[in-house]
Amino acid sequence: MSTPSINPTENLPSFDSTEQEVYLHLWRTYDRLKVVEDELFGRYDLSAQQYNALRLLEAASPEGTRTMELGRQLISRMPDTTRMLDRLEKRGLIKRRRLIDNRRVVEVVITVAGRNLLQEMSQSVVAMHDLQLGHLSPQQQKQLIKLLKLARGPHEDHQCDWL
Repeated sequence: MSTPSINPTENLPSFDSTEQEVYLHLWRTYDRLKVVEDELFGRYDLSAQQYNALRLLEAASPEGTRTMELGRQLISRMPDTTRMLDRLEKRGLIKRRRLIDNRRVVEVVITVAGRNLLQEMSQSVVAMHDLQLGHLSPQQQKQLIKLLKLARGPHEDHQCDWL
């Protein structure tokens, strides 16, 4: 007696459109890559967004940047940048200061401790990205970057540096 052949795609969900299928593949890819990211940043008690903020502040060092400008440059939109900065400041990784001529404007600078943490993490972050996407050739990576920029282009804030 022979066993019936099983079609492995029989139990997979169907999609309402190609656009939906692409979106769900993006979502699934993000989820799988984020697992690797969460593991690394968790070892340093940081979120990916906090790490991103520290990197941006390091690039703006020694002057620092205004809170609103920092929020505009973050990879992910974040409704509560203030709370994220509170956590980083509590750990001594950043400092905030109000401008003398306009007390409503707050500038943020990275501290020596913040720079030291980024330095400590740097090799692990490179290894993480290699683990996430190093299996793609450089040409495939560039092609993927172009496609992702095209996909999000109509949805970007045109003042955003990520466009």
